[in-house]
Amino acid sequence: MLSRQALRSLRAAAPQRTFARSSVRSYAAPATQDVKPPISVYGLDGTYATALYTAAVKSSTLDPTAKALSALGDLYAKDTKLAKILATPTLSDGDKSAIVAELQKSIGSAGANETVKNFLAALAENNRLSLLGGVCSKFGELISASRGEIELVVTSTQPLDNRTLSRLETAVSKSQYVGQGKKLKVTNEVNPEILGGLVVEIGDRTIDLSVSSKIAKLNKLLTDAL
Repeated sequence: MLSRQALRSLRAAAPQRTFARSSVRSYAAPATQDVKPPISVYGLDGTYATALYTAAVKSSTLDPTAKALSALGDLYAKDTKLAKILATPTLSDGDKSAIVAELQKSIGSAGANETVKNFLAALAENNRLSLLGGVCSKFGELISASRGEIELVVTSTQPLDNRTLSRLETAVSKSQYVGQGKKLKVTNEVNPEILGGLVVEIGDRTIDLSVSSKIAKLNKLLTDAL
């Protein structure tokens, strides 16, 4: 998305924005007590995600903010150069303004959300643009929790078809791992290193049915027997 040449062009074209320090610094502070996030998320990216969640709830913009952060997260995951650019320690104020403007432009109408604008301005002002991917991920966790969703991550060596995922979702939803009234949010991740089988993660629980896990257990048994 943002090459060095494009960054220079954007810097020249982007309006010079002055960030209000009193407002943007508050995103790095702990969330206020009158809005309680559904779960705790940790790390500096978790602090920003929690502050953003609090701001979105207070401004009644939670849904559009969630849409914008989802779009930013997808953009961050797909653009291999973006992470390196955001992590550049020598970004000038002009660079940051250009990056913020381009990020807003890249996610279309979702970028017009004032809560999102202030959030991106906070990251830029505080030299924390490199946290964008982590904040998007942890904000997604907060949104899922607020909607009563539980993450079901199924890791396989190849993508699973919808029928298989649906059967897994049905089986897990009836298990002891899913509380009453909870909804499953199913994701299929591909990792050839598990060699075969499945690794099923339900919230903070992991069921390892992979071939690599079975081989590791067999190797341990053989080693202990010697």
